[in-house]
Amino acid sequence: MFYYLLKYVVLGPLLRLLFRPRIEGLEHVPETGAAIVAGNHLSFSDHFLMPAVLKRRITFLAKAEYFTGPGIKGRLTAAFFRSAGQIPVDRSGKEAGQAAIREGLGVLGKGELLGIYPEGTRSHDGRLYKGKVGVAVMALRAGVPVVPCAMIGTFEAQPPGTVVPRLRPVAIRFGEPLDFSRYVGMENEKAVLRAVTDEIMYAILSLSGQEYVDRYAADAKAQAAAAEAARERRFRRLPLG
Repeated sequence: MFYYLLKYVVLGPLLRLLFRPRIEGLEHVPETGAAIVAGNHLSFSDHFLMPAVLKRRITFLAKAEYFTGPGIKGRLTAAFFRSAGQIPVDRSGKEAGQAAIREGLGVLGKGELLGIYPEGTRSHDGRLYKGKVGVAVMALRAGVPVVPCAMIGTFEAQPPGTVVPRLRPVAIRFGEPLDFSRYVGMENEKAVLRAVTDEIMYAILSLSGQEYVDRYAADAKAQAAAAEAARERRFRRLPLG
């Protein structure tokens, strides 16, 4: 109930007013039945913009940190994300990937829409990064289509670290559903999972027009953070005057 209150009364109208989203290809999202919507991830706002424009309810796998914050603010944030249809997933440890897959398959098993960001984390520089194969595992095990989606302009509207988004229009593009039924029974073959994931990422790339980087976003983020920390250390050692 609260999900639809957010979507149609509180958050949805506000997001449409702030971002004035241009929606393309909405007819490609199945009206009934299970399906995966796989998108690029440029901004914190992506979590809410896509659900706001879809006709159906969609459930996202979200990082567990959104649900474990301390104090009243943490509890309110967790309640908000649960009400918005987000499922917490612990991304640490060896079992993290399997936990996400189990949760995702549970959503698909109920005939619902599942939202996934195959990059695994937000892009820190606006480029599109290599997809993780969990999306392929779920698509093949559940036997569902994958609808590619591209968020355009949300990085500029709310870059990483920005709390209050800038008022500017964005676009949300949905591509034709990708059918991977030819790979039924091959969900344990690494080469197949990589091929399926790369096909999904190429479809997202075709919609978004981003620059593609054949590296995992988390690795690129860590390297960028390490480089920035090294620059700060060098700067502190510079003599004054």
